[in-house]
Amino acid sequence: MTETKIVTACILVIGNEILSGRTRDSNIQYLALELGKLGVQVRECRVVPDIEATVVATVNEVRKKFDYVFTTGGIGPTHDDITADCIAKAFGVGISEHPEAVARMTKHYGDVALFTPARRRMARVPHGGILVDNPVSVAPGFQMENVFTFAGIPKVAEAMFQSMKHRLVGGTPVVSRTVRTNLPEGIIAEPLGSLQKRYEDLDIGSYPAFRNGKPSVSLVLRGTDDARLAVAAAELMETIRSMNGEAEEFVV
Repeated sequence: MTETKIVTACILVIGNEILSGRTRDSNIQYLALELGKLGVQVRECRVVPDIEATVVATVNEVRKKFDYVFTTGGIGPTHDDITADCIAKAFGVGISEHPEAVARMTKHYGDVALFTPARRRMARVPHGGILVDNPVSVAPGFQMENVFTFAGIPKVAEAMFQSMKHRLVGGTPVVSRTVRTNLPEGIIAEPLGSLQKRYEDLDIGSYPAFRNGKPSVSLVLRGTDDARLAVAAAELMETIRSMNGEAEEFVV
């Protein structure tokens, strides 16, 4: 049997605008899906305010706890963009303009008048940081050991991730199977709990919804062994049908 290798990650969203509800985050979903393809399991997602002490403490906590940390937000040109400074403080290093970042941005803006002091702030990188390319708007993100810092704008964050994902070393990919049924959760809860006990190595979740005005439940089984998932899904479908319910399987 092939040994299962688990590689974990935390996504840290930084910004008061997320906590206030003014801005809807979409980076978590994108990064989690893309990381999953690489065999990197997102184990935690946190949203923290633009408060230096909070960001520094959180970064130092999660970078020791997980194989990878991905931060989004707070590396723009305004006074409340404090993420780069916080990362520098978390690692105990200084921060200054990165020569390559300055060169890229100077070329991008062309006219020196457009490369304002505010925009130059985005060329500041913690000492020892490795640039993360930004194919969209040039101002780079950066990597400090196992911590990758991206912009908060979704299109930019996505482009940054695509530009650096080759640096990641993933583990065994997690796959899933979904069984959809018309039986309500209250009816299937007990047999579903029993199934989970028999397959402790799998993650089994229940997600109710309405489809075409009728109750529907998606039962999602996740794990690293697809053959075992298939057996568990088949057993679940048999159980549902024995209860006169409908069962349809989807493989993701």
